[in-house]
Amino acid sequence: MSRPVLIALLLAVAAASSAAIVLIVNSRNTGTPALTEEQRAVREKFFGSDKELPPIEEGQEMSPRW
Repeated sequence: MSRPVLIALLLAVAAASSAAIVLIVNSRNTGTPALTEEQRAVREKFFGSDKELPPIEEGQEMSPRW
């Protein structure tokens, strides 16, 4: 096999596998919510709500280690 034919074959295999992966991942997303409202409320109560945290006062500023 010549080099251009081998490269074209590898590109075709890569494209086909990428398309298969995309189709498999998208087929799992059925549009139904992962959590019910009750589960969502329990999770929000346990982990806290989406409120913004208060600013840190008199804290040490982080700097890179380099």
